[in-house]
Amino acid sequence: MNADALSLAGAQGRRILRLYHLYRVSVGMALVLLISSNLDDELLDLAHEQLFRYGSWAYLVLNVLVAVLIQRPRHLLQVFSLALLDVLLLSALFYSAGGIPSGIGNLLIVAVAIANILLRGRIGLLIAAVAASGMIYLTFYLSLSRPIAAGQYVQAGTLGALCFAAAIFLQGLSRRLQVSERLAEQRAVDVASLEALNSLILQRMRTGILVLDRQNRVLLANQGAQILLNRNELAGKVLDPHCPDLVKRLQQWQQNPTLRPQSLQIVADGPLLQPSFIFLQRGNEQHTLVFLDDISQITQQAQQLKLASLGRLTAGIAHEIRNPLGAISHAAQLLQESEELESPDRRLAQIIQDHSRRMNLVIENVLQLSRRRQAEPQLLDLKYWLHRFASEFRNSLATLDQTLHLETIGGSLQTRMDPHQLTQVLTNLVQNGLRYSAQKHQLGQVWLKLFRDAESDLPVLEVLDDGPGVPEEQVQHIFEPFYTTDNKGTGLGLYISRELCESNQARLDYKPREGGGSCFRITFAHPRKLS
Repeated sequence: MNADALSLAGAQGRRILRLYHLYRVSVGMALVLLISSNLDDELLDLAHEQLFRYGSWAYLVLNVLVAVLIQRPRHLLQVFSLALLDVLLLSALFYSAGGIPSGIGNLLIVAVAIANILLRGRIGLLIAAVAASGMIYLTFYLSLSRPIAAGQYVQAGTLGALCFAAAIFLQGLSRRLQVSERLAEQRAVDVASLEALNSLILQRMRTGILVLDRQNRVLLANQGAQILLNRNELAGKVLDPHCPDLVKRLQQWQQNPTLRPQSLQIVADGPLLQPSFIFLQRGNEQHTLVFLDDISQITQQAQQLKLASLGRLTAGIAHEIRNPLGAISHAAQLLQESEELESPDRRLAQIIQDHSRRMNLVIENVLQLSRRRQAEPQLLDLKYWLHRFASEFRNSLATLDQTLHLETIGGSLQTRMDPHQLTQVLTNLVQNGLRYSAQKHQLGQVWLKLFRDAESDLPVLEVLDDGPGVPEEQVQHIFEPFYTTDNKGTGLGLYISRELCESNQARLDYKPREGGGSCFRITFAHPRKLS
């Protein structure tokens, strides 16, 4: 039999046992003070004075020893022996003090009651039976030597019945308390499991979640928020110095909660985030719940739908323009072949043909944009692929005054991208770089530099030239469709290149090159990221 057989095992049972120890020691001390002050002869009609005195001291000493030695009972037998010893000692004191008039029978009822809190079933009723039978038997034994005790049988029987009543009542009460305690423990386990599950779900959510107080201090930040904000250990920190753009949108929302917050981009190459805010009342404190959603893919899909619609529209218009344009170009060519045509008129016919070819080039680019196929990303070893691209491009150069350089840093760099679309992007960027480099130097040069970005750990390819660069006021427009600074350009090359990169989860950006020239930077997607 172990501690689980106790009626109230665990912390509550040990607490009751300590109170039981304290109660018995207190009763023992009261009895010792009673006999030490010689009040026992005046207050009690003692039947055996010496037995009562020795019994009082024995009761105190034994209970002190028991209280010291038995703090955490490991067996049911220990508790049962303790309760039985207490009943036997009190019965001896009951007899020596003169029976019912001494009032020690009430102490027996208390001892039985506490024993039945700690014990269960028949073993608790056994303690009650020992106490009841002890009082009745000792009353009978006293009546043999003291005739006055013969009239105390009814009282002794009543006290015995109270012992059984206390045992039955407290066993039922302790059983209910035990059921309630088990239910509370089970509910606590369920709540803890649910809390752990909620915490796991919260941490694994891709949506970033922040809880802020009035001072914009982060009370809670899940893993998704830390990844999207590119910050570690945000909890406990004030958000203002770490994400000022997010704080600015929070302040705008606090001034006008009906306003939809603008999207933001924490890192230049990072995802596009859409914040949303909700007031959260926690007691007397008002906090703010912040949701951060990565809308990069949604924006990309919307852009693709918009481009598809625009492509179908422009394709229809291009087809309608192409037919009369062909007739105009053919007529100008026939007119130019006429022998009677004078030189100024031939120049005008040549201008018609030149502009017809330029318009046809615009139409070809528009049709290429509308017919663009869906990206089919493949796992590419960028280092190997770039060496092959550079070799093929050098072989295709028509003149010797153009040079393509290639520099790769680090080991194998992989990404997922459509190789045909990457070829189209790089061809356009390299040709633009060679053309602008030749405007400033006799030898047109372009450098391809492949490396791994230290912050994002993503592959990066830079296309650099030593040309005049892009003026600062034009940088924000160079990726817009039909925007060009070259009178012979169409303004679609960089636009199509950026769209092709974004359809492959890559990003194309421009930044000025130190020392002059331009730098177009392609940040590729992680090789395990699916488009």
